[in-house]
Amino acid sequence: MAEATTKEQLLYKGRPLLRCGNEIYYGNMTDKYIVHIVILSSKRVNDLDVPNQLSVQLMYTDPDIRLKDRIVKTSEKEGLYRALEIGTIWLERALSGK
Repeated sequence: MAEATTKEQLLYKGRPLLRCGNEIYYGNMTDKYIVHIVILSSKRVNDLDVPNQLSVQLMYTDPDIRLKDRIVKTSEKEGLYRALEIGTIWLERALSGK
């Protein structure tokens, strides 16, 4: 009999955070908006690749909207922390309707 496997999702400030290659998705796909972060470059620190230049986009999740028209805001940030913080601020404001 096959065993059921459960994966715990990585959360950041209560919202799902998913990395796929050089792309990071932040937020719930069932919400109206998500944050899409693309790692543009990384540097080597103690045998680890650390993202240092990132593109941040606030996007609609509606699949009926053309991809180009889904992008609401965009910015480039240095460092993952800064990218996540601006993405969190944008997402919270957009979901609250401000």
